[in-house]
Amino acid sequence: MSLLRTYWPWLLRLGVLLLFLALVFKPYWFEGVFAPLVSPGATVIYPQDSLASLTLQHLELVLISLVVSALLGVSAGVFVTRPSGAEFFPLSRAIANIGQTFPPVAVLALAVSAVGFGAYPTLIALALYGLLPIFENTVAGINQVPNSVLDAADGMGMSGTQRLWGVELPLALPLILEGIKVATVINIGTATIGSTVAAKCLGEVIIAGLLVNNMAYVLQGGLIVGLMAVLIYDLLGLTQTFLVQRMGLSTQVA
Repeated sequence: MSLLRTYWPWLLRLGVLLLFLALVFKPYWFEGVFAPLVSPGATVIYPQDSLASLTLQHLELVLISLVVSALLGVSAGVFVTRPSGAEFFPLSRAIANIGQTFPPVAVLALAVSAVGFGAYPTLIALALYGLLPIFENTVAGINQVPNSVLDAADGMGMSGTQRLWGVELPLALPLILEGIKVATVINIGTATIGSTVAAKCLGEVIIAGLLVNNMAYVLQGGLIVGLMAVLIYDLLGLTQTFLVQRMGLSTQVA
């Protein structure tokens, strides 16, 4: 029993991973499960495109937008915590809040008028949507570094750049990673709206189900997106724990 208690989290992760892979690569295994959700004679498994291909394209949208959000959010967070950038903090926070609170559908509509249909407007909306948690956690992580540590770094003769890279950012890393985790989960779910502007993603399956009243399609797309978010959030959490333990930092986050 003690062995089972030790390994049950890994067994649970393995079960979720196998279910995700089966839904993506072998969807016809679940035809009997989804069949009661559709009208007699209707198609049970989404036939227009490969679920594996849509899943990869969905992940590609999330990954690219997350890299942009992380670069902008961390850079802005570092900038406003420097003496020369402190006066821009209210403006930067307001911009990040607008990116989070402005409806993503409205962002898509505005982006389409600027860059046309396809993946680009979706990437713009996702990058803006993931900006706030990364920016706020970067600022909080840097501001929580004790003054005594900063004074010690100054006493050792570190320049501002050396103190940032050698002291402040490593100590802020747990909170920055937490912000990236939150932004990742937000973007995995939000990316489904990309199908409304012709971006290839799993939202295509869900929208198709809504258009033809096929709840099997909706459930297939929703399950894959949900399981993907759970698996990636867990993977990022394990990576975060590994990194902070390896660097001798606390894993406690605000």
